[in-house]
Amino acid sequence: MLPTRTLGTRGLTVSAIGLGCMSMSHAYGTPAERDERESIATIHRALELGVTFFDTAEAYGPYANEELLARALAGDSARRDRVIIATKFGFTFDARGAIAGVDSRPEHIREAVDGSLRRLATDHIDLLYQHRVDPAVPIEEVVGTMADLVRAGKVRFLGLSEAGERTIRRAHAVHPIAVLQSEYSLWERNLEPRIIPLLRELGIGLVPFAPLGRGFLTGAVKRAEEYPEGDFRRGDPRYQGGNFDANMRAATAVGELAARMQATPAQIALAWLLHKGTDIVPIPGTKRRRYLEENVAAAAVSLGAAEMAALDAALAPGTVAGPRYNERQMTMVDR
Repeated sequence: MLPTRTLGTRGLTVSAIGLGCMSMSHAYGTPAERDERESIATIHRALELGVTFFDTAEAYGPYANEELLARALAGDSARRDRVIIATKFGFTFDARGAIAGVDSRPEHIREAVDGSLRRLATDHIDLLYQHRVDPAVPIEEVVGTMADLVRAGKVRFLGLSEAGERTIRRAHAVHPIAVLQSEYSLWERNLEPRIIPLLRELGIGLVPFAPLGRGFLTGAVKRAEEYPEGDFRRGDPRYQGGNFDANMRAATAVGELAARMQATPAQIALAWLLHKGTDIVPIPGTKRRRYLEENVAAAAVSLGAAEMAALDAALAPGTVAGPRYNERQMTMVDR
C-alpha cells in the first residue's frame, strides 16, 4: 500500500502519489479512444493500491470528468470518506466547450463550486483550486470568497494553480493556502529558484502535474503531427520540429538509468520527484490500469545521492527545447 504524505501545515494528508483524472475525459487522445469502463476500473484499482488523492476540474470535458469520478465513487459512502477530491474553478467556456477565458469573480466562484458539488455528488470538496489566476480580480477577493466556502462547509482546503510568487504571498495572507499545483518534473524545473523555497517558507505543499514531462520522460511519445486534431500534444511546442528531436535525446538519460535499475523511465521520473521532498505529491495522469500500477510502484524505487545528482545534471534547467505551452496558454501562467 502507498505511504501517505501531509501537504502543507494544515493537516491535509494524502497518498504519496495521486491520480490525475484529466486524460480520462480531456486533452489527450480523441473521444473515440476514451473508455469509461476502463477509466472507472482504473479509479477502483487506484483505491485498491492505496491511492486516496484524485484530481479533477470543471474544465476537464468540460464537466464530464467530475461526473465520471462521481460515478466511480458512487454506491459506497465509506469509499468517499477515505478519498481526497481536488477540483478547480476559474475558466469560462464557449458553445463548443473550449476554454474561452478566465473568470474568478466571487459570483462565478460560488456558481462553479455549486456545480462541482452537484457533478461530484458530494456535499464537500476536499481541496479547491483556482485553476488560473484572473488578473481582473484581486487575489484577496478570490481567496476571501474561497474562505467563505470553507466556513460554509462546502470546501476543506484551498489551493492555487500556476500562481506566481507575489500572488501566493498575497493569497496566503488572506487564508492559509494548503497546496500549489504547478508543472514540475525532471523535465520542467521552473519552480526551483523561487517558488519551491517560498512554499517551504509558508508551509504550502506542492502537487506537480505533468510529472512525466507530458510523456517525454516515459520515452513513448510521437511527433506533434502524428497526434489527432484536438489532442493537446499536437499543439505542444516541445513536440514540434527540432524541439522534438532535441527533447528525445535529452530524455535518454532517464531511460538509461531505468535500465540499470530494472525500473521503467516513468518510475525513475516519479521517484526523483518523491525524493525532492516529503511535501511533494505528484499526480501522474492515466486512464489505464497497467500504467497506474507502474506509476504507483515508483514509491518503492530508491534513488541514492549519486543517481539524483546524475539526473539533475542530465536534465538541468535549460536542457529541454521549446516553451512548455503555446503563446496563448503561457499568458495564463502567473509568472
